[in-house]
Amino acid sequence: MSVGLSQSIKRVSCVILPQLKHLANCGKHYVCGSMAAFTNILVTFPIQKVLFRQQLHGVLVTEAVQQLQRDGLRNLYRGLLPPLLQKSTTVAIMFGLYEDFSRVLQNHGGGSGVPELVTRSFAAALAGTTEAILTPFERVQTLLQDHRHHARFNNTAHTFRTLVTEYGVRECYRGLVPILLRNGPSNVLFFGLRGPIKELLPEANNQAGHLVNDFVCGGVLGAALGIMFYPLNVVKARAQSQVGGAFQPCRKVLLTVWRERGGSVVMLFRGAHLNYHRSLISWGIINATYELLLKLL
Repeated sequence: MSVGLSQSIKRVSCVILPQLKHLANCGKHYVCGSMAAFTNILVTFPIQKVLFRQQLHGVLVTEAVQQLQRDGLRNLYRGLLPPLLQKSTTVAIMFGLYEDFSRVLQNHGGGSGVPELVTRSFAAALAGTTEAILTPFERVQTLLQDHRHHARFNNTAHTFRTLVTEYGVRECYRGLVPILLRNGPSNVLFFGLRGPIKELLPEANNQAGHLVNDFVCGGVLGAALGIMFYPLNVVKARAQSQVGGAFQPCRKVLLTVWRERGGSVVMLFRGAHLNYHRSLISWGIINATYELLLKLL
């Protein structure tokens, strides 16, 4: 009986252990993405806050910094919790679901002759679209960073509660359209170009070299995509700074901002240079930290 039991255990182990290993390998992409985003937010939040003021008010970087100085040091990290929760979760979803969707699509479409580039692009778009579920975090972050709402909203929990009780859950998803237009295409470009760009960099011979290459690769891509989709972030910031009232179409919000800034492309991209440098640092940190943690785990 003991021999039979031993053989049964071995058979079960042969089935279960590969599955557990597979789950662990899948899960590490989520963990690494989350930790990478967590590290990035702590480092770059003050820069993001300056950038937000430029997107919202169209002011110079010096005026945005002066606004933060007038708000005081105690308000510098006001609104940190929503991006910390949102970015840690969305980047985890971004990397984790991209890997999951890629694997599923390749398993089902591998025999049909669908090119890998197509399946991976579709996986990236699906992952980016799924991230939009967490729009309420960006919504609350916008309200907490806007000094015009400092007296009305106390903290993250109070802002969520006020929006839901006074306006309904729908109010938490104001600005969803520009987020959807941004997330899907930017994910496709990020995952599609990450490999080719890294191949153009000098070959790394040690861990430090790989870390630098991953930082440069992620930073260059993040900065370029940040500039490309900058007007959508301007529209998102303007839409989400509104509390109550009718939901304005994305195109109408963009035209309003355009007219307010004198029909100037330069004014529409006010803050884009800071966004470029922030994205360069942020996505450099995220990509390098993600790849490093992936190797360590």
